[in-house]
Amino acid sequence: MDINSEYKRLRSKKAVNETLEYIAIFFGLIPYAFAVNQLLVPAEIVGGGLTGLAEIIYFATDTAMPIWLTTLIANAFLLIIAIFLVGWRFCIRTVWGVLSLTFWFRFIPIAHEPVLHDTFMAVVIAGMLCGLGLSIVFLNNGSSGGTDIIAMIVNKYRRMSIGKVLFACDLVIITSAYFLPQNHRLEPILMGLCFTFMCTMTADSIMGRARQSVQFFIFSKYKSKEIADAIVTTVHRGVTELDGTGWYSKKPVKVLLVLVRVHESNEVFRIIKSIDPNAFISQSVAQGVFGKGFDSVLNSKREKERAEQLEALYEQEEAQRTHAAEEFMD
Repeated sequence: MDINSEYKRLRSKKAVNETLEYIAIFFGLIPYAFAVNQLLVPAEIVGGGLTGLAEIIYFATDTAMPIWLTTLIANAFLLIIAIFLVGWRFCIRTVWGVLSLTFWFRFIPIAHEPVLHDTFMAVVIAGMLCGLGLSIVFLNNGSSGGTDIIAMIVNKYRRMSIGKVLFACDLVIITSAYFLPQNHRLEPILMGLCFTFMCTMTADSIMGRARQSVQFFIFSKYKSKEIADAIVTTVHRGVTELDGTGWYSKKPVKVLLVLVRVHESNEVFRIIKSIDPNAFISQSVAQGVFGKGFDSVLNSKREKERAEQLEALYEQEEAQRTHAAEEFMD
């Protein structure tokens, strides 16, 4: 295949994937905005993050300052700082997330009366919906802005994890609601903490499930090559062929090792059974899979770029060695 045409195909595929991610971020924030405007605000419960701060201002000004306008102004201020301190690459998808969230805050109406009369049930459902929305955003490499920006800035200049910064921000914002005249009670504070807990647990559960990987060991007497080719071309995952020996039969056997995401496992099973119904399969959950096509062990953009440069260098050296060996044989 021509290198230029292959490069264009990969760039086109990347552009399509990025477009789908932006669409997913836009619609993924619907449950988040719905939970705030329809469940939290009518119940006068303040959640965490910049949205919680916007709620406090909304209540303190007697609904004169809309939530969507507060989040837009505050995020714009934080993004300007982040561009100079963190870099513009972090801010591109964050800007899109902020605009999407502002749009839904603006056009999803705020309920004037509590949708659910049971406040605790409203908090639980709101936490689950917000967790769902945030997990969709995070799985598509996005951000909703707010305290995420603060956490990134602090993490760059201080040895403090992003999780700790987010927790500290949430705790300060939620407890600040105690000083509102209508919320001068302990119950709304506890409800706000319950909301944050449910949101975090839901997001972690969904993201953990989506990113979970499984490991296959496939034993096929006569069809290992066909199975490996089908997995590579259909699932687009790598396959490693291992040499084994059956201890009872003392005969050599080919063992295929495959690592895939959990949502791809059914496709792998279908391929194996369609090619060799008698194949022996071992499947296990992989606690963590790091590398190309899975999670990255590299944290910063600079580290990832450096790793890509090294990989290109290794491939170039390998090609040179192969070419030299071919010339020597000639």
